[in-house]
Amino acid sequence: MLEHGGNLNDAALHYGRARSEWLDLSTGINPLAYPAAAPAVDAWHRLPEPCAALEGAACDYYGAPRMLAVAGTQAAIQALPQLRLRQDGQPARVVVAAPIYAEHAHCWQRSGHLVREVPYAALDEEVQAQRCEVLVLCNPNNPTGALVAPAQLLQWARQLATRGGWLVVDEAFGDTVAAQSVAAHSAEPGLIVLRSVGKFFGLAGLRLGFVAAAPTLLDELADWLGPWTISGPAQQIGTAALRDRHWQERTLARLLADGERLHGLLQRHGIAASGTALFQWWPEPRAADFHAALASQGVWVRLFTRGAGGIRIGLPPDEAGWQRLDAALSYWRAHG
Repeated sequence: MLEHGGNLNDAALHYGRARSEWLDLSTGINPLAYPAAAPAVDAWHRLPEPCAALEGAACDYYGAPRMLAVAGTQAAIQALPQLRLRQDGQPARVVVAAPIYAEHAHCWQRSGHLVREVPYAALDEEVQAQRCEVLVLCNPNNPTGALVAPAQLLQWARQLATRGGWLVVDEAFGDTVAAQSVAAHSAEPGLIVLRSVGKFFGLAGLRLGFVAAAPTLLDELADWLGPWTISGPAQQIGTAALRDRHWQERTLARLLADGERLHGLLQRHGIAASGTALFQWWPEPRAADFHAALASQGVWVRLFTRGAGGIRIGLPPDEAGWQRLDAALSYWRAHG
């Protein structure tokens, strides 16, 4: 199993510091989550039937013509390689943009596909040279925050579709850059868009995401995933969150401001970072040392060891957290 952020149990065990004593900045999850109301009693008692209200709210919020609710985008990331095999009967040549959320390449490789990781700058060449049937990327990218223009994505999707291929666009961090989404075009052949309720809404524990794609592909994916994929409480809380425009507008404004604040704080400490409103990332030459230094101060950040190495930092939840991060960065500068 791959390592991910949010692993405070590992941090507590390794450093001998209780979970409650950590400032966890290791994910890009909104630290001030949607204030979910308690679900109705029958949500705990009844088997969860398909929920048209949930998927309708998702289509309205994400601007997609049709969506399938899944148990977090991770469920789709794991299922799509299997579905591709079921459709085609043979492994596909898959190009996964790099760097990227590691589960993408891992799941396609584990299913027996022929996977290559390619830098974002070289993706167009791969498509034009017809060296892949499937192209997978995050937009904005996780972990770097880099963006590919929607017009480019749609061009790739159409080129891949002419030879029965797929473009899989993971928009898990797309809520703060809505104009960059291609979900509105997801009925076109070959385009598959993944969206997450966990990041912007801060509801990662709900395990709720959505897939936007052509109706026939969504029907095949639903059949593959089987019944009861979304719990009753997740259906009710997710529907409320996706419909709450007032909370969404206030949250977007706060996250954009906090993202700028985090970028500026890192800059003041000599760190040139990039990212989104929810996280910042940079290719740190001494990534392991940086990670250990901040851990010694009770600040848990995301360490990337592949390639040249890098660090990703999410948003603090409150002013005390901002001051604590500032102090930890000062410690790194003095002792790193």
